[in-house]
Amino acid sequence: MADISVPRVGRGRPRTRPDAVIADRAYATGVIRTELRRRRITAVIPAKSDQIAARKRRGSKGGRPHGFDAEAYKGRNVVERSFNKAKQWRGLATRYDKLAITYRAADVIFTILTWLRT
Repeated sequence: MADISVPRVGRGRPRTRPDAVIADRAYATGVIRTELRRRRITAVIPAKSDQIAARKRRGSKGGRPHGFDAEAYKGRNVVERSFNKAKQWRGLATRYDKLAITYRAADVIFTILTWLRT
């Protein structure tokens, strides 16, 4: 998280704190949520089913459920599908290219072809 750099639209140095972190259920641990809360970053992570069941089992002592923005989470699906499409290109998925410029060229060609198909 220390290496995060969010570029600004206009002038100025990049921000080091994103507005939100969108992740899947595997990252729904208390440690990650606590770290994001400490840095004042919104966590858009759905709760695990066992965590929901434990909270319900405890009743009023189970605490309040975590906030979850379903609309923001839908954007994660778009990114996930984009990565899955890129994995279909064997050269991009395996990264066998010796030169970075060759890998970048394959990425640009893939992006152009994907854009033309839509």
